[in-house]
Amino acid sequence: MRQPRRRTRRGLGQAWVHAALVVPSRFLLEVRVGPRTLELAKELVASVAWSNVADDVLLFLVDDHLPYPRAILEVLGEICHRRRRTGRGRRKHPDLKAPAALWAGVVKKIRNDSGRLLGVQTRALFGRKKDLRRRIAALDIGEEINTSHLERLNSTMRGQQACLIRRTRSIAQAENHLQWDLWLWRDFYDWIDRHETLGSTPAMAQGLADHEWSVREYVNYPMHVGLLQRVIWAEEREKLLTSPLFTEKR
Repeated sequence: MRQPRRRTRRGLGQAWVHAALVVPSRFLLEVRVGPRTLELAKELVASVAWSNVADDVLLFLVDDHLPYPRAILEVLGEICHRRRRTGRGRRKHPDLKAPAALWAGVVKKIRNDSGRLLGVQTRALFGRKKDLRRRIAALDIGEEINTSHLERLNSTMRGQQACLIRRTRSIAQAENHLQWDLWLWRDFYDWIDRHETLGSTPAMAQGLADHEWSVREYVNYPMHVGLLQRVIWAEEREKLLTSPLFTEKR
């Protein structure tokens, strides 16, 4: 589940913060700083697909950012051929379709010329809308298609990151510095900070930890990954980011 948030500062200029959140456990999968492009949207979708957080159905709740539908299809889509009018001849050019276990809902905010919010529209991108509503209710994250939990996360992020507060002097001077700062904050949010609604840390709610980590535990936790394992992970991620249309044999 992803939703970007705009941020304007003198030091870094205009940038966007993209986030992928597992809503039932509030576990923050990924935080990325960068422009609103198809490549960055695919990176977020790949992070969700690589984490394998879904059991039977993968549900996305996103805003109306234009690259999202194509990004979801290129990472998780299946190849399909359009039907031929006759039974003979070459097959139609292949395209991508969403698998049956992939559902997605879109939230669109209606604003006037001055930017004031007038209303919210929802629609089903993949799957039927009534099935999405049932799934959302079963997960206990609402009754309608919504991104309210991402909005709440954005508020928490602004409250705990000085460089993201509006009209502040703690501006970010470089994009990579802000990126590493947000990655560190993500780990503290997931493993150390207790979530008031959950009564535990998101990592505990996700089943990844059996207690609340301390800062000392986080700093001293051994993380030794060999070069070969890094190469394997890079290849696996590259496969996710490569559209099936480029790997299909003619």
